[in-house]
Amino acid sequence: MATESGTSTRLRGRSTGLDAETGLAVDAALAGLDALDIPTAQRRPLAARAWAATWPKIGALALFLLLWQIVVWSGWKPTYLLPGPGKALSEFGSRLGTGHFWDALARTLVRALEGYALAVVIGVVVGVVVSRSTILRTAVGSFITALQTMPSIVWFPLAILLFKLSESAILFVVVLGAAPSVANGVIYGVDYVPPLLVRVGRSMGARGFSLYRYVVAPAALPSVLAGLKQGWAFCWRSLMAGELLVIVPGHSSVGADLQNSRELIDTVGVMASMITIFVVGVLVDAAFNTADQRMRVRRGLIAEGTSAVRAARGGRGRGVTGSGVDPVGGSGDGTVPHQPADTGAGGADGGHAGGAG
Repeated sequence: MATESGTSTRLRGRSTGLDAETGLAVDAALAGLDALDIPTAQRRPLAARAWAATWPKIGALALFLLLWQIVVWSGWKPTYLLPGPGKALSEFGSRLGTGHFWDALARTLVRALEGYALAVVIGVVVGVVVSRSTILRTAVGSFITALQTMPSIVWFPLAILLFKLSESAILFVVVLGAAPSVANGVIYGVDYVPPLLVRVGRSMGARGFSLYRYVVAPAALPSVLAGLKQGWAFCWRSLMAGELLVIVPGHSSVGADLQNSRELIDTVGVMASMITIFVVGVLVDAAFNTADQRMRVRRGLIAEGTSAVRAARGGRGRGVTGSGVDPVGGSGDGTVPHQPADTGAGGADGGHAGGAG
């Protein structure tokens, strides 16, 4: 009897130790799953985030300037036709200190904002109306895409005939270049709203405008934002083409300066104007990327896809619960938890369990 009692005590002790180790491993695994679901990673300092977003662009710019200089050194074209980046950047820097540059840039940006705003209004209205009507979608859906694919420059002969060399001619082409992209973004955004969301909204009492305001519009927002970004790209391209072809007397602009430099065979001036156009494009793209980033953060796409995953993976090696136990069943030092020897009754029980499995 004493022997049987001692054996039972030892078995209970081994079972208790095994249960404790298994419980720690399970707790660690569950904590890792919680970290995947809850974004707990700390926010990095502003300087670190700014540097992380800036250094890849600086590296790409440095590589581009190096390739440009190598082409100049190769002697492919004489330097008066293809100047080096140093001369072009120096001319761009000198223009920044002149009032003419800022007047021309301001007029170009005003034209871009006016045309883009009008294109957004038209594109959103057309997109919403077409997406709600199957007949209109069948009738004009392909026409909108065809308008989007047409090069903006082909509209200028008609614009000049209708409006002569005026601001209206440029605005006409800018709107026609940008509005179809915005409309397509709205149409495809509404098309890809999950029907389940619409049914849930209706079951909660959303009808008509409320349904679009609280269900359809938020679900379609990513596609709409992509359409707005593409619409700006078409707007900017159309505007630059318009300012090259339609030079309004007395109205300085970035495109007019570019055309004047070309006529004077001032390649350095041409490069400086192109740098101005490029910088504006980069700044606007950064603004759209910021809006897209904030939208994804609010929807939990960035936190769950990056920060929390890194937090969970980092916690695995350290032991999420602070016990030093790895969620997969190992300890913090990479060793496997101690398993008691399968002897006596314990081995027999293990054999029966394995056979049943």
